[in-house]
Amino acid sequence: MDTGELLIQRTDPAESDAAAMVLAMEEEIEALYADRPGSIHSVGATAAEMSAPLGGFLLVLSEGRAVGCGGFKRLDPWTCEIKRMYLSPEARGRGLAARLLAALESQARALGYVRARLDTGDRQPAAKRLYEGAGYRRIADYNANTMASLWFEKAL
Repeated sequence: MDTGELLIQRTDPAESDAAAMVLAMEEEIEALYADRPGSIHSVGATAAEMSAPLGGFLLVLSEGRAVGCGGFKRLDPWTCEIKRMYLSPEARGRGLAARLLAALESQARALGYVRARLDTGDRQPAAKRLYEGAGYRRIADYNANTMASLWFEKAL
């Protein structure tokens, strides 16, 4: 998806720019919840899980520089889980998160998923607003993520 200076493209989640974005996201979340027990790694989202044929991964480029990422993995034949969605601080507030989420949903639909799930934490109000604004509804804990306190689902 190309919108002028912004490009959202499929990539290998193990590729260096993608891996750097995932690492930045993990470090930010670990710091945000440092006073709580648990780890972002309590729920796996490996490069292999977020790769074809059952998953996908997108990189957000602004003026040729990686500024964000997101992926999804299979939970069951009809349900995917959106994972590792992240925008660098300087890329926030420009509507890129909504574009990235829509692109991830489109990729998931193309693979036959009819439902997407995701989680976030209570210290991420922008993420909560994004997901609710995109039509996600709150559900019970489905993955025992120790860093999450809010779980969502949407029909694709």
